Amino acid sequence: MSATYLLLLLVPAISAQTFHWGACPIPEVQSNFTLQPYMGKWYEIEKLPDIFGRGQCIREENTMMEDGSVQVSYSQVWDPQNHQGKRWYLEGTAKVIDPQEPAKLGVNFLSFLPYTPYWVLSTDYTNYSIAYSCKDVFGIFYFDFAWILARSPSLPPQMVDQAKRMLISGGIDISNMTPTDQSCSV
Repeated sequence: MSATYLLLLLVPAISAQTFHWGACPIPEVQSNFTLQPYMGKWYEIEKLPDIFGRGQCIREENTMMEDGSVQVSYSQVWDPQNHQGKRWYLEGTAKVIDPQEPAKLGVNFLSFLPYTPYWVLSTDYTNYSIAYSCKDVFGIFYFDFAWILARSPSLPPQMVDQAKRMLISGGIDISNMTPTDQSCSV
């Protein structure tokens, strides 16, 4: 398969995500990360565009399973006109890939695909989390995702600014980062 053909196949996915030339940045992750306190509900405050997160009121709920993996319930509301639409759910699994680096998780929402990186760059477990994911294609180009998450539907602006500064200091381009509307009633 030629590289041109591969790129043409990827155009729909590229248009919904953040695309860059080169290899993925490698930001520092949270030291001494512990998975159990990370469980529970997280609201998406801001993000880099991704193929799944096109609705409003996006959140995830993480539940620890007996085998140490994490059930991830990702949801959003699909009705941009009145914020009264139905909540759409996507179930997945996350796991620590290397116990020596527990903040570097892998997540999978489609069982036939490999785990995708989900790195926790920083969290205090009770207010905010900064997460990052990146997949490169032969070191030629990459798609990345970044999320600023909170335990409530909003974060003070100074916390959002601090999170953005951390992403930038990790070599992550946040110029396409957008806020997530959390004003839904469902």
